[in-house]
Amino acid sequence: MITLVVTIGCGAMDSYSQKLAEKLDVPKVYTDIYQSSAEKFNISWLSRGALKAISEDWSFVKKISKLTGIVHLPNQHLGRYGNFLKIPYIITVHDLIRYFDLKGSGKYIHRPNPRDKFYLGLDYKGIKKAVRVIAVSQATKNDLMHYLGIPDEQISVVYLGVDHTTFRPSSQASESEHPYILFVGSEHPRKNLPTLLRAFKGLKEQPRFKDLKLVKVGKAGGKEADFRRQTIKVIDSLNLNGRVIFTEVVSEESLRAYYSNAKCLVLPSLYEGFGFPPLEAMACGCPVITSNSSSLPEVVGEAAIKVSPHDIEGLAGALERVLTDKELRKGLIAKGKAQAVKFSWDQAAEKTLEVYKEVEGSFS
Repeated sequence: MITLVVTIGCGAMDSYSQKLAEKLDVPKVYTDIYQSSAEKFNISWLSRGALKAISEDWSFVKKISKLTGIVHLPNQHLGRYGNFLKIPYIITVHDLIRYFDLKGSGKYIHRPNPRDKFYLGLDYKGIKKAVRVIAVSQATKNDLMHYLGIPDEQISVVYLGVDHTTFRPSSQASESEHPYILFVGSEHPRKNLPTLLRAFKGLKEQPRFKDLKLVKVGKAGGKEADFRRQTIKVIDSLNLNGRVIFTEVVSEESLRAYYSNAKCLVLPSLYEGFGFPPLEAMACGCPVITSNSSSLPEVVGEAAIKVSPHDIEGLAGALERVLTDKELRKGLIAKGKAQAVKFSWDQAAEKTLEVYKEVEGSFS
């Protein structure tokens, strides 16, 4: 018997566990431990929050230690708890973003402090201890093999899904009164928003795009750093004040309207473990421009324009083409809808169940 741990929260990794919980007829344990731990990045060992976290962690370990059979931990940051389990467990790894920050090979979110380093170290040790790892993309699987040394046969790729009942073309108008290009996500360094802002600046120098806006949906990021201040600094330096609209977090219905009315979605990320926005946009009939790095090429296939995340001129050129070439837009929309259909939560649940059966079979 396999028990699925379901994390209560509103992040993408929480959504993953919740969608699986809706589709899988297996025992489930609900917890807010991931949301609680995610809010504590960059706090000091000596803070009151750190002491509270130790108590919360111990309570969660005791809770799942009472389970029998096999446990499915739905994201890599629950790997820390796997180290204390005596029963076998499966773990889903969405990305190695924090690993790269930990090792200093890049700053994709924020360099971890001593407390974060300790917990992240436990996470990656716990991933290695799992009897099976589910990777949400081939790119993530490749990273797991290359950086953590996990054998190929121990990793199963199960793609995430798109909620097609929510994300579909909408006739509802968005809140923007002007034509706009859309960016959905945080303002973490890995999202590469400054490159989009610089490409957008190049467009705005052309009179025909004087009314064009850039709408940015989503919160800036966690408490590790003032990500919004960093973004505003770039906007000020490019004299784009009033041309970039921040909406923060919006409802799924509003997000659907933003996708459906946008001239295009742009996601020039340096690194994604999967990447929901391109597929959500495609499902809503929105053309997509994305980077050619990490998981994004395998997720968007041939249904999007792919540009190097470091090529500002190339991104500006891609934007100009999508904004001015009606036939190109029409083709991208058609290809995008067909690509999005390939990803569903029913399929994700079915593939996950296959992994469950295979792992259970290895213990029988």
